[in-house]
Amino acid sequence: MAVLRIWSNANLSEQGRERLAAATAAHQLTHVDAAPSDPADLGGFDVAFGQPNPEACAQSKSLRWLAINTAGITRYDTPEFRESFRARDGRFTNMSSVFSEPCAQHLLAMMLALNRKLPDSWADQQQPSPPWAYNARRDVAGLLTGQTVLILSFGKIARRLVELLQPFGMKIYALRRRAYSEAGVHVIGEEQLSAVLPQVDHLVNILPHNASTDYYVNARRLALLKRGARFYNIGRGSTVDQNALMDALREGVVGEAYLDVTEPEPLPPEHALWRTPNCYITSHNGGGHRHTERDLIDHFLANLAYFEQGEIESMCDCL
Repeated sequence: MAVLRIWSNANLSEQGRERLAAATAAHQLTHVDAAPSDPADLGGFDVAFGQPNPEACAQSKSLRWLAINTAGITRYDTPEFRESFRARDGRFTNMSSVFSEPCAQHLLAMMLALNRKLPDSWADQQQPSPPWAYNARRDVAGLLTGQTVLILSFGKIARRLVELLQPFGMKIYALRRRAYSEAGVHVIGEEQLSAVLPQVDHLVNILPHNASTDYYVNARRLALLKRGARFYNIGRGSTVDQNALMDALREGVVGEAYLDVTEPEPLPPEHALWRTPNCYITSHNGGGHRHTERDLIDHFLANLAYFEQGEIESMCDCL
């Protein structure tokens, strides 16, 4: 097995760094405390793990595998960058598999909570004299059973969400560049979107950030929704026209919204989204859980084993 030179700026705890160092002891690991925007000298390195500067990666003549420790690839998603890796037969992987389970469970949790009116009950509990809202909650609570969901994007998070939703007997649509047939989900293309939106009870946005997705969820598309439909965003804040969303919430076009991502982040305390009725916000923590660091390292080490053996076609999350 050839000795690899591995560069890392992954944001790991001291324990995580020690684990990574021990697991890669057969190679030469260099860990630096460099911010993603910092220039880096990757000359002579075979592997980069974390968030290296994209220009440094493209300029490196030796780099054969870039393993970023996020699901999002926006900084690296350019024709120039991809071409530089193709030219050297390099591999580029992200960690979408690590984040698919927590993101999907996070979405399901909020879909269930809103359907069962749990936030309303929690709000009641904060009152000085909490009401016993027996009929008020029971008479309006819903079931996911038989409802319709449309997922914008159909990557690993969406696929896992589909698996979690299938026991509820929902009608599930997912948007991709082209329509095709897949068991348990109706995959639609852009040309079908306007016809599907009026049927939707739940619109789930998992779109990545790129030039084609900026403000994709806009006033026109929100207006096509079934009145009172719920909107969820766990993709990127830049994909939503937040002013249009606030208007839709105030007017009841959108019944409720759940946002794990916003623009900007952190969302300033004075931002109107915090006070928009029926808008529920979490601080971009949908993809996290107490063992995220362990899973990120496991993902890298599993792919490293394939890379060591030259089994690059078996590597997970290749882009």
